[in-house]
Amino acid sequence: MAKHTFPKLHNATWPGVVGKGPDSEPPIELDAMIDLTARAEVGGVKFDGIDLFLCPPHVAVDSSDDELKGWADKIRSKGLMIGSLVAPVWPGAGGGAAMDPGEGRKTFLSAVQQSCEIGRKFRDWGMRPSGVIRVDSATGVSEWAEGDAEAHTLAIAETFRQAADIAADYGEALAAEGEICWGGMHSWRKMERILELVDKPNFGYQADMAHNLLYVMGSNAPEDAILPAGFDWSDSAALDAAYQQVANALRPWTIDFHVAQNDGTVFGSGSHDKTGRHCQATDPNGKLDIPKHAGYWLRDEAGELIKRCKHICWDGCMFPNAVLESQNTWNDILAAMIAVRDAHGWSD
Repeated sequence: MAKHTFPKLHNATWPGVVGKGPDSEPPIELDAMIDLTARAEVGGVKFDGIDLFLCPPHVAVDSSDDELKGWADKIRSKGLMIGSLVAPVWPGAGGGAAMDPGEGRKTFLSAVQQSCEIGRKFRDWGMRPSGVIRVDSATGVSEWAEGDAEAHTLAIAETFRQAADIAADYGEALAAEGEICWGGMHSWRKMERILELVDKPNFGYQADMAHNLLYVMGSNAPEDAILPAGFDWSDSAALDAAYQQVANALRPWTIDFHVAQNDGTVFGSGSHDKTGRHCQATDPNGKLDIPKHAGYWLRDEAGELIKRCKHICWDGCMFPNAVLESQNTWNDILAAMIAVRDAHGWSD
C-alpha cells in the first residue's frame, strides 16, 4: 500500500538508448523498457509511468499519429502513463547547437516544436497528466569554450527563449537538464546564469541528483567547485552543506526531478561524452543518501513540501545492458523511488 499518491513514480526509458550504439552495446528496444518497468513491484506498489526519449530506436520525433497512438495504447495496456519527453535537439539527431544563431538554432527550434506537438497529442489522448519537454545546449564544453564563450552563453539563452515561446503555443514547459557535458550549462553557476538570462515562465530546470553531485565537485568547471579536490567522502556534513548550496541556487527553477545515485566519478560510453556516473540504487560506492538528498530539491529551505513536480523519474543512463535487462535492477530502483515518496510525498 502506497503511503502517498504524489509525486507519481516514473521510470526513464532512455537508458536503453543513451550511451549505446555501434561503438558500445546495442540499444534496448522501447518495448523491453516498458515491460521491465511494468513488471517492477515492491510491496504491492508499482511504477505509475514512464518518461520517453523522442529519438530512434525509441519514439521518432516525426512519428505518425498512428504510430504515436500505438505507443500510447501499449503503455496504457501496461498500466502506465507518460510524463516528460526528451527533445532530440542534438546535431546528430536532427537538431543543432543552441549557441549557433544560424542553422543550429533553426534546427534546434524545429526539434523542440516537433516534440511539443507530440507532447500535446499525448495530453489530448489522456495519457500525459504531467511532464515537461527536456532540452540542453546540444554542444560540448570544449566547443562552447572556443572563441567567445560569453557570446556563446548569450546565444544559448536566446535560443532557449525562442524555444520557450514555441513551447508556450503548445501549453508546454521546457526544462534544461544541468549536466557537466553540455557547454554553457556545465556548472551550477553557469546553469543559474542561463536560467536568469532566459527568464521565461515556462522555462525551468530539470534537476538530476547524480549530475548535481558533479556540479558540487566542479567537474568540468573547477572554478565553480564547492568541494575541494580529494574531498573526504566520510565528511557527510560538508557534503550535505555543499549539496544544499547547489539545491538552494537551482531549486527555484526546478520543474522536473530525476532521482539517481552517483559514486563521485564520471563515465561515458558510446558517443555520449563523459558525465555523472549513474550508479545502481543499491551501489555501496554511491555517495548520496537518496531520500535525504532528494529532499533538498523537493522541499524548500524551511523544509516545507514544494509539490511542484507531480511526478519524479529515475535516471540510470549508461548502465550495462546486463544490468538494464535484470528485473531485480528495477525492483531495487522502485524501492528507492518509494522511499523518496514516503519521505517527501503527499496525497490529494
